[in-house]
Amino acid sequence: MNNLIILNKNDNVAVTTFLISPQTKIENQGIVSIDSIPFGHKICLKPINKGEPVIKYDQIIGFASKSIKPGEHVHSHNLEFKEFNRGFSISEKKDLAAEKSNLFFDGILRDNGEVATRNYIGVISTVNCSATVSKIVADKIKYSDILKDYPNIDGVVPITHSTGCGMNTLSEGMQIFQRTIDGFKNHPNFSHVFVIGLGCECAQVSLFADSMKKHKRIHFLTIQDEGGTKKTVDKVFGQIKELLKEANTIKRTPQAAHHLTLALQCGGSDGYSGISANPALGVAADLLVKNGGSSILSETPEIYGAEHLLINRAVSKEVADKLIAKIEWWKNYTKINNSSMDNNPAPGNKKGGLTTILEKSLGAVAKGGNSNLTDVLSYAEPLKHKGFNFMDSPGYDPVSATGQVASGANVICFTTGRGSCFGCKPVPSLKLATNTTMFTKMSEDMDINCGTIVDGKETIQEVGQKIFKLVLNTASGHKSKSELNGYGDEEFNPWQIGAVM
Repeated sequence: MNNLIILNKNDNVAVTTFLISPQTKIENQGIVSIDSIPFGHKICLKPINKGEPVIKYDQIIGFASKSIKPGEHVHSHNLEFKEFNRGFSISEKKDLAAEKSNLFFDGILRDNGEVATRNYIGVISTVNCSATVSKIVADKIKYSDILKDYPNIDGVVPITHSTGCGMNTLSEGMQIFQRTIDGFKNHPNFSHVFVIGLGCECAQVSLFADSMKKHKRIHFLTIQDEGGTKKTVDKVFGQIKELLKEANTIKRTPQAAHHLTLALQCGGSDGYSGISANPALGVAADLLVKNGGSSILSETPEIYGAEHLLINRAVSKEVADKLIAKIEWWKNYTKINNSSMDNNPAPGNKKGGLTTILEKSLGAVAKGGNSNLTDVLSYAEPLKHKGFNFMDSPGYDPVSATGQVASGANVICFTTGRGSCFGCKPVPSLKLATNTTMFTKMSEDMDINCGTIVDGKETIQEVGQKIFKLVLNTASGHKSKSELNGYGDEEFNPWQIGAVM
């Protein structure tokens, strides 16, 4: 009952596993609580003078804004963020990622040699003005009930958004948007794709000319050229009906695990995220890399304060410099927008026990395991190297996950301590709970309870193995809780950057 989680012998705070009332004797630490401390929050183990660093994970998570006594609650009232130098070393490393794997899952082999984990038909808008038409087409297929005769088709997904126009056509924002749309329309989890524009928008279908020449499975049209809403809907609906038999003609066959790319996500984090679910997911990510697969960590503002740990793992100075440049870009970006990199954590994170961005980031990077960092990608940039990758993105989960899928992820693992609900069609998303209380409360949304680590029932390695096995099963067609609940149609959210004209 009085056990605390002490992550390193050098730490001067511990994490509670229970609600501590004032004047509770913590026998195994020889301290008495001074005030009430919620579960998942931090308790002081040693005297910390004002201005001294607060240590967790054997890393600085902030500085005491006033002197803190042993047994005192450590949180926003006495712990603050300050900049400090974080040391790192850059050295050439051998990429230890396996080139191929003898481990298999049941995947869908496409004609171009790519492997899918799902079999959807996509209806993608190039601009917000065509979003309604895309939704009408998808709904018409859904409510006509014609898919019941085609059990190998997972559904029709409308990819809609609020952008595609009102921007400089040569801007960075347009480049990001084009990469994102390209990544989705070319994703192997779509058997066929219909790209619908209005006709006069900045994101002209001509931007995607390469796909128009190369892929017969991708169809382009605009509402203005087709003669309006009804004609466009009727045409796309008719074309989809004609190709259902072809789209249904697939068979899952054993495919090597090196065809898997795992997106690593966290949202609604709490004080246990960096202790249970995130490091367990890191174990699973390392197992995938060892079997020739890839993983993608993202959310640049949420590695801030822990970036030195990733830089130390970079396979080359070039890769390390890419990450350093992304961090510097974000420092400037937040500054010119009258913000700060410490704008995180969110209110829910703080209620769950996280205090500063430094603490949150140190837990977040644990999702990346211990594999060498093989590359740093721009947002939605196609994956070029197998192994552990980092992709630049905001910390906002739907935006970050959208970029990861555009980069090539075909499975998502999403850790949460507060209970985030999320899906990202056409890719399945697995939800990993950081604590048993939330898992029990939201069991219909959570796929795995990593709270057993905090409970002392399982080790990080054991839960990591369990996650890895579920990733393989999900890639083989096993439905995630998010899929069963119908999530994924509304979560497409490309990063919008730059002036809206």
